[in-house]
Amino acid sequence: MHRGIKDFKEGYQPRLNTVNDEKGDLVADSHSILARRWNHFHQILNVHVVNYVRQTGTHTAEPPVPESSVFEVELAIEKLKS
Repeated sequence: MHRGIKDFKEGYQPRLNTVNDEKGDLVADSHSILARRWNHFHQILNVHVVNYVRQTGTHTAEPPVPESSVFEVELAIEKLKS
């Protein structure tokens, strides 16, 4: 909707979508552009090297709280209902 209003105000101005391929050449074909974008994001997002970070400890201002049992949770819910 906003693009339509903008086009109406400023008048239609054709836009040419182009990208550079791996060699640096200009590509304007829609299939080539999609292939180039797919390859680019595939390289960025599919990193096969995993860095394992060992967590040495957690530093908080509060002492750790033991986990509640199911019975304790149900008891607390019943208290809230009454």
